[in-house]
Amino acid sequence: MRISVIGCGYVGLVTGACLAEAGHEVMCTDIDAARIAQLNAGGVPIYEEHLDAVLVSAKKAGRISYTSDAAEAIRFGDAIFICVGTPPREDGSADLSAIDHVAQQIAAAAQNSKLIVEKSTVPARTGQELNRALEAYSRGGSKRFAVVSNPEFLREGTAVFDFFHPDRIVVGVDDETAATAMRSIYEPILERKFRCPIHQNGCPAEPKAEFLVTTINSAELIKHASNSFLALKISYANVIADLCEKLDGNVEQVTHAMGLDPRIGTQFLKAGLGFGGFCFPKDIQAFIQLASSVGVNFEILKAAECVNKERIERFLEKVKRALWVVKGKKLAVLGLAFKANTDDIRFSPAIEVIRRLVGEGAQVHTTDPEAMEKAKKILPGVVFHADPYEAVRDTHAALVCTEWSVFKNLDWERAGKLMARKLVVDGRNLYSPKKMADLGFEYFSFGRG
Repeated sequence: MRISVIGCGYVGLVTGACLAEAGHEVMCTDIDAARIAQLNAGGVPIYEEHLDAVLVSAKKAGRISYTSDAAEAIRFGDAIFICVGTPPREDGSADLSAIDHVAQQIAAAAQNSKLIVEKSTVPARTGQELNRALEAYSRGGSKRFAVVSNPEFLREGTAVFDFFHPDRIVVGVDDETAATAMRSIYEPILERKFRCPIHQNGCPAEPKAEFLVTTINSAELIKHASNSFLALKISYANVIADLCEKLDGNVEQVTHAMGLDPRIGTQFLKAGLGFGGFCFPKDIQAFIQLASSVGVNFEILKAAECVNKERIERFLEKVKRALWVVKGKKLAVLGLAFKANTDDIRFSPAIEVIRRLVGEGAQVHTTDPEAMEKAKKILPGVVFHADPYEAVRDTHAALVCTEWSVFKNLDWERAGKLMARKLVVDGRNLYSPKKMADLGFEYFSFGRG
């Protein structure tokens, strides 16, 4: 099938690349002409594991192209995937102006009927409004637009793997024809009818993904409900960590035992600096606003948001207690991205930690495997290092903010010899307190005594 993708950010570019690799003809467009020029030149504007290899493979096969002309992309595709941003407004609700702008572009440029796939994360009832907008902007023409909600469940850092190995594919539709079209789009992935580029020796055996057909409103709710529940689990683990610190417990022992219960599970029960990134914070705010708009009290989600916002403060309290005086101290911050295996610094706890430390007069040195170029644009006065050992040289403390494997595997015996003071404040609970103590470090983490 010929597919157009509008928006070449983290979701759009992964979606376009993977659909092309699965055998479809894909044309991607973006409002950022420089981004399109970079893609046409063979560059990759974001870091996502395996994405560069998939883009190269799809381009070599002649199945992916890029244009800055949205009208050209709209005319190209039988199906149009909308992957534009829906950032939070001041009240927390989703800004859907980009979706509305795309609707105007589609109505103006489309020359025949199209399948319109809502991939961006949007609140319930957006599909209804999108359908109404397409009809209004078309001014009663003969073109028919079938709107589908197809929420993404891609984790940054493993998005390509997640696309090729989904646990479920959700499509919200108004009629069976649209559901059939969506099944045909995903058939190569559902039936394993292509060679997954991640596994050179074949994909691991696993259950097939469930293809779930729902109403459009239900599909939109599923995305927000899923992300909000995961955020709840993270905040719950962090409250347990705070209890453990007060009652001499160990949060890892508690959450491990909890997770062995199949009704609970181990994932997302990890204490630390809390969640960041563009999805969880904005999705929680949007879900709270949506519930409020229809008279539903979502206090439990408000509490989870509040707990998460407090994590940075608690981390900084640990830093201040350990250092006594922050002003004038030279500090190393290990990690800038909101999580490992991505270059995304949006709503990253590390960025806020650095800003607060700089504001209190600390000299901050930092390192990250992929996110430094983006961080340099928003962190003036901070010193960046490609080598983590250079980042910790002559520092009074190392603050761990992102769980990159390079930091997990750091040789702290070597690092300690370079530091002015052997002090580590671990915001991700990466290391064994006993091992760090044996190496002569003052070591602070969350909920482990």
